[in-house]
Amino acid sequence: MANDLQGIRVAFVTANEGVEQVELEKPWQAVIDAGGQPELVAPRTGAVQAMQHLDKGDTFEATRQTGDVDERQYDAIVLPGGVANPDVLRQDAAAVQFVRAVFEAGKPVAVICHGPWTLVEGDLVRGRRLTSWPSLRTDITNAGGDWVDQEVVVDSNGPNVLVTSRKPDDLPAFCSALVEQFAAAGNRAAAR
Repeated sequence: MANDLQGIRVAFVTANEGVEQVELEKPWQAVIDAGGQPELVAPRTGAVQAMQHLDKGDTFEATRQTGDVDERQYDAIVLPGGVANPDVLRQDAAAVQFVRAVFEAGKPVAVICHGPWTLVEGDLVRGRRLTSWPSLRTDITNAGGDWVDQEVVVDSNGPNVLVTSRKPDDLPAFCSALVEQFAAAGNRAAAR
């Protein structure tokens, strides 16, 4: 597992405020531990204020902004949750377009907790099976998705592989699945 993601660039896409800290840190570390290259992308470069539920957590540095990236620069993306984070992110047209382009390019996407709100905004859940924080069930169902209550869901019924989980307690399974799916996608791309 130490080099499963060697050479794989992963964009972690968040708003500049409101991302659930553990849902950013744990997958980020999983990507690093597997030899991948994570990069924080937000609507503005600079500080990203993380949250520990309702309390302010640490700040992180976004080195790229959503309006200046495209899907060719990355092999996969992660959309962490937090309540405010995806609600703000779904209103950033550049972020939604970037996520949509990654889907259309067939690249894997991993999303946890409230993160699927950005997918709903981009009309990317239609016909897909996924999970999320329970309060998103109606939004996902109304957008044409098949919502299930499971620790982790890996769906390949679309142009790409979509990995989803419900909450921070699911992070071990989420991180394991995203590393596995990102590595598999990297191997397929290298074989072409």
